[in-house]
Amino acid sequence: MTQYTTAEWTAKAAQLTIPAHAWVNGKPAQAVAGETQPCMNPATGEVLAQIPDCKQADADETVKIARATFNSGVWSRMAPMERKKIIVRWAQLIEDNIDEMALLECLDVGKPISDTYGIDVPSAINTIRWTGEAIDKIYGEIAPTAPGTLALIQRLPLGVVTAIVPWNFPLSTTAWKLAPALAAGNSVILKPDPKTPLTAIRLAELATEAGLPDGVLNVLPGDGVNLGKHLALHPDIDGQTFTGSTAVGKLLMQYSGQSNLKRTFLELGGKSANIVFADADLDTAAMWAAVAGFYNCGQTCTAGTRLLVQDSIYDEFLQKVVEHAKAWTPGNPLDPETRMGAVIDQNQINTIQKYIQIGKDSGARLLTGGDAFNGLGGDLGGTFHSATLFADVDNSMTIAQEEIFGPVVSAIRFKDADEAIRIANDSRYGLAGGVWSRDISTALKVADGVRTGTMGVNNYFGGDITVPFGGFGESGNGRDKSLHAIDDYTELKTTWIEY
Repeated sequence: MTQYTTAEWTAKAAQLTIPAHAWVNGKPAQAVAGETQPCMNPATGEVLAQIPDCKQADADETVKIARATFNSGVWSRMAPMERKKIIVRWAQLIEDNIDEMALLECLDVGKPISDTYGIDVPSAINTIRWTGEAIDKIYGEIAPTAPGTLALIQRLPLGVVTAIVPWNFPLSTTAWKLAPALAAGNSVILKPDPKTPLTAIRLAELATEAGLPDGVLNVLPGDGVNLGKHLALHPDIDGQTFTGSTAVGKLLMQYSGQSNLKRTFLELGGKSANIVFADADLDTAAMWAAVAGFYNCGQTCTAGTRLLVQDSIYDEFLQKVVEHAKAWTPGNPLDPETRMGAVIDQNQINTIQKYIQIGKDSGARLLTGGDAFNGLGGDLGGTFHSATLFADVDNSMTIAQEEIFGPVVSAIRFKDADEAIRIANDSRYGLAGGVWSRDISTALKVADGVRTGTMGVNNYFGGDITVPFGGFGESGNGRDKSLHAIDDYTELKTTWIEY
């Protein structure tokens, strides 16, 4: 719950200053060609601002600035303790401006203000503060070599890093990328999704205010074709990190091979299995089955979109989930009571509707939902979708295999733990999942058997900044969060000494 009413949040939104610019070399910038693109509010359909549409010329100039800044050592050779002070100060400035950051994310993405104020902004603050505090506590190594030799192993920054972040969690995923990349001493070019650039730009402004040297963090809004591809092929970029679709992740790997073999680490799609046994706390599991499927309109790579339910409780349990789905009715994102806001745009609505029709045509039984709404009345003229649950789904069906990225859950029967593991692993993805059982042996057997990066036992969406996040298979490589994230943004260097 937030500290303001709907009317108060609406009034604050009307007074909000929208950061309608790129951020290069510590100051606002416009695209070299002067082109812009509209940034829309998904809940109202209104244009929030015209944002610079950066392209190749912008990328080339920014890479030069980032490289010169890195080579100067103003940040890359700054003592870790001093970098820490600036990063921690940055986190504090974000916290000081939490209302503004929550509103920017709410308006830009269409997600509920209760989520942006209570989850997204605090998560970003914690990520940045925790990583900043950690950076001067990571030691190098001395290898166990023979007498007369001394081998020093150091962690050095990669150099210039591109961070490409998605539209579904633009603030929290940006923090996951920026915090370790900057703490390690890199210069960063951040490319937010052109649909949701606002909090990325504001983050950069606050970083400069905190004392981050000019040219260390640069933000270029732009699309994947004209900007993202060029950055991925650029020979003077040393690393790239990406959260988004598996299809784009595969392209980035190809571009790395076609250019300079830049370090590439990816957090991609998912089709996660949420597995419920008959001996589970069914009321709690049903509540969380709805959360796992419908949170953020299902626009979540870790969403529990495959709901595996043991045969003996299948129908009973799905009715419980249907009841909980009623709480996930689309509403005004500025209302603190709203649990599910808007879908990002009409294209995504069309995709969701396409998959719902495929589900019906393949024989799945629609238990609830399935409807798209072009507006909810009043000022809410945007794109919304109902919470949707299919029963009688076979894991081979398209709706059980392909990522829909909408509030659509497919319920699949299983007999025992072995079959649950087999079904859960029958996917090209491996990002998240959950298992619900009072039998610890059953729960741990399933958790151990499912090939996925994160697995909850009697919970879903578990974890915090202390644990790594990433996937197996086509869900990507590398890890965000925790000290393991530092690995992606550093090179190991050995200095061998003989005496």
